[in-house]
Amino acid sequence: MRVELTGRVALVTGASKGIGLAIARALAENGARVLLTSRRREGLEQAAAEITSALAAAGNPDGADAVAVFPAHAGSPEAAEAAAAAAIARFGGLDILVNNAATNPYAGQLIDIDLPRLDKTIEVNLRGPLVWTQAAWRARMREHGGTVLNIASIGGLKYGGPLGAYDMTKAALIFQTRHLATELGPRVRVNAIAPGLVRTDFARYLWSGAGPDADYGWALGRIGQPPDVAAAALFLVSDAAAWITGEVLVVDGGALLGPRSSAPANPARPGQGQPTAG
Repeated sequence: MRVELTGRVALVTGASKGIGLAIARALAENGARVLLTSRRREGLEQAAAEITSALAAAGNPDGADAVAVFPAHAGSPEAAEAAAAAAIARFGGLDILVNNAATNPYAGQLIDIDLPRLDKTIEVNLRGPLVWTQAAWRARMREHGGTVLNIASIGGLKYGGPLGAYDMTKAALIFQTRHLATELGPRVRVNAIAPGLVRTDFARYLWSGAGPDADYGWALGRIGQPPDVAAAALFLVSDAAAWITGEVLVVDGGALLGPRSSAPANPARPGQGQPTAG
């Protein structure tokens, strides 16, 4: 997918690997200058090297100037303000914020969660996107406009399972997305993506042991890959989505639909149905 983001500046949280890295790479490959943030500098530098290498292989010799790193804790308002300022100082603006960073320190029944792990989940998954959006709004977007993209989860759209605390924060993030869209428009658009199961280290315990060709039984069969989410992110932050705000785009291969139905034994191909009398 190719969209035009030349001249725009993006800040991506949780950008050292997985979905965040895939989104940051897609933004850079489509012309944006990108500030990568996560907690550890080593991971950020590896991610930046991967992106600049990809840009160079695609014939962009200035790719190293399109990517910078800024270690920051996703739950910290001070870190958010510093990162927004760093993006503006390095690249001259801040047009796109991708709130991707998330944590999931607990799996089990919601009724049994201890408060420290509940507080940590809320701090990163819900408070984090709000304070980073506040920082981007106050530092740049209030005057110059922009777009915010939150990475939620299909867990925020359903009930049950062992990830109740994580899913609860993602449900609240979906509300936050829609509410902020009403507050920040028309200057700033705020949307979200709700991915299903994606083959990342973050979700490894959900897919480990399943081969790359495993059929999960839903409409499109396979689990997602980070570029599947990155392609949707490109659309939502681009001018192609200029009249879209407050929306949540589900990217899950049909998982929320439930198990796929059995196909007819001898389905007719288009144009090869039963003849009709003329």
